[in-house]
Amino acid sequence: MGHVQDRWWKEVQDPTTNEVKRVKTDLYGKGLRYKVRYLDPNGNEKSKSFPDRQKKRADDFLLEVESDKREGKYVDPKAGEIKFEKYVETWFGGQSQDAATQENLRYQVNKRLVPHFGKSSMKSIDIPMVRGWITGMSEEGLSLTYQQLLFDRLSSILNAAVEEKIIHSNACKARSVQRPSPPERRIKPWPEKRLHSVRLALPARYKPAAVLGAGAGMRQGEIFGFSPDDIDRDTRELHIVRQVRIVKNTLVFAPPKSKKERTTPAGDGVLDELDDYMEEFPPVAVTLPWEKPDGKLVTVRLLMTTPDGNACRRQKFNMGVWRPTFARAGLVYVNQDDGMHALRHLYASCQLEGGVSIKSLSINLGHHDPGFTLRVYTHLMPSSGDKSRRAANALFKPKKRADGLETA
Repeated sequence: MGHVQDRWWKEVQDPTTNEVKRVKTDLYGKGLRYKVRYLDPNGNEKSKSFPDRQKKRADDFLLEVESDKREGKYVDPKAGEIKFEKYVETWFGGQSQDAATQENLRYQVNKRLVPHFGKSSMKSIDIPMVRGWITGMSEEGLSLTYQQLLFDRLSSILNAAVEEKIIHSNACKARSVQRPSPPERRIKPWPEKRLHSVRLALPARYKPAAVLGAGAGMRQGEIFGFSPDDIDRDTRELHIVRQVRIVKNTLVFAPPKSKKERTTPAGDGVLDELDDYMEEFPPVAVTLPWEKPDGKLVTVRLLMTTPDGNACRRQKFNMGVWRPTFARAGLVYVNQDDGMHALRHLYASCQLEGGVSIKSLSINLGHHDPGFTLRVYTHLMPSSGDKSRRAANALFKPKKRADGLETA
């Protein structure tokens, strides 16, 4: 058990009368008066000092320390003195080591979190500070989606600090702190007519973008990294084993998102489209580093490349090929609705309409969890209302309508 030492006074026993008297020490009036001494859970002696007239604070601190030790919640007061900008460097090491993911994390944290919290100690990051940061993001005009992403980054950092017993609690989890939340936006798949208009207007060299996106549910980077060698003709399946990404402004091959390779059934029409395409544009062998700019060089026969035989670069493709296609098709490009990801949404919609289960769709799309697929696409599933009505009608036969048909 620890104790509170009074550094200004001490008790001295009179050797003659055995009477105990309080006398001033040599430190009287110098420095902080009360010193709390205690042992941490590892048996190391710790201390914290308090000024004159704050004996109660010292006593309360000691009680809190002993209580936290019993409950396993002890945090060394000095541990939280580490600056945010220094602690976050250790946090990066515990995140995904995928080069592109690390690059994005560092950019977001160093651009948006370090300027606000960097010089602050971890233990000083409290509710008012977090609220002020959220207000600042709104005043800057950052989108709610981006605010939410940054908020989650900060919360993850503070969570890690709590787990490492550097701070007691995560201010982002306080009830009085509101997480930025963009309004729920339901995905509205393209009508098939829009797909065919875009597909016809795409330059011939880039038509697999529409075929593999809407016909196989591939992400953009996976389309750029797809090879005809990934086609299994016997089973009529596509093996999605890589993507093209940009790391430090360098094109690299990398595993699909979350490193989840997958196999997707290939429709005969999709295979026919790819075969016709390869007659006009034979595959090109492209060599890129694996995962990071200095990674092992890997050569892949790519299905779709640029005219000079290089892998497609996302931004250049989007601005130079994809968006202009809408103008050629006589369509207005809508930012949030018409990116290449719209092809995946159309694929999901058609699969669900065709009776494919959520679990199978989740596998085909490469999602980490069927529950995620369900949350994103549940409103696109064929209505169960008619099935429910038919089941009820089997118990309670409906009357005939005037046209002679039973009600639905």
